[in-house]
Amino acid sequence: MQCFLAGLVIRSLSISTSNWRCKETLGDYLAERNIMGIYDVDTRAITRRLREDGSLIGVLSTENSKSDEELLEMSHTWDIVAVDLISGVSCKSPYEWIDRTASDWEFNDNGRNKETFNVVAYDFGINHNILRRLASYGCKITVVPSTWPASETLKMKPDGVLFSNGPGDPSAVPYAVEAVKELIGKNPIFGICMGHQLLGQALGGKTFKMKFGHHGGNHPVRNLRNGCVEISAQNHNYAVDPKSLPEGVEVTHVTLNDGSCAGLASSKMKLMSLQYHPEASPGPHDSDPVFGEFIQLMKQEKKA
Repeated sequence: MQCFLAGLVIRSLSISTSNWRCKETLGDYLAERNIMGIYDVDTRAITRRLREDGSLIGVLSTENSKSDEELLEMSHTWDIVAVDLISGVSCKSPYEWIDRTASDWEFNDNGRNKETFNVVAYDFGINHNILRRLASYGCKITVVPSTWPASETLKMKPDGVLFSNGPGDPSAVPYAVEAVKELIGKNPIFGICMGHQLLGQALGGKTFKMKFGHHGGNHPVRNLRNGCVEISAQNHNYAVDPKSLPEGVEVTHVTLNDGSCAGLASSKMKLMSLQYHPEASPGPHDSDPVFGEFIQLMKQEKKA
């Protein structure tokens, strides 16, 4: 819907653009949206620091009068832990999503199911490509705010419910966890990223803050069900502790870089989730078939 960026730090700013889609300079784009940016920064030095110390809080300021000590004090007054970041990026009221993946970008559509499924998608900061992929798989989608009551979702009689990606700490949004709890077992459920973490908590598991988090488009993930390795796009600072999950919940995917939980499923409770982004395209489209798996989950429920 908009740019939710808080700030941008880059090494060098190009003075020219060559892409035919370009409509304005990066500086003008940020200024128009009142977003602070800084360049000519030694980002490799920052990377080396983060590589050793883990995620750190930084401060960007245009106030030259502030001393280093004052800037440090500002950094100490903010923390990502226990902060609700999804309420500020969610939609404010329900809306219908009808756009599919454009034909120029479509792939793997041979023999795709043409049956229509009604899906309610909780917007915790949802990526539009998730909605495009679901629509391309034959879903009619209603997007609802992060605070949408589970009782209202049940009144809509959906074939399935999607809990989307989103920023921040899943333990800081207990209202979302409660909504997930109330919907488990009522409808087929698919959780992505934040949705995966909320499912983990709703099932009785725990989430924890990672030292570094996973960020980038080249994370190898093993699908434990078929043994295949997917190259995935990931962007999260929290993870589900698999040891805290109850019986009947299966860990389906594992990130190979550190062994962390990257996917969950329960056939009895009709749910599935991924920690990473199947709608992203980090080169190949390794993870796209998971949308078909969600379709199959809804199809089985319809037949039951």
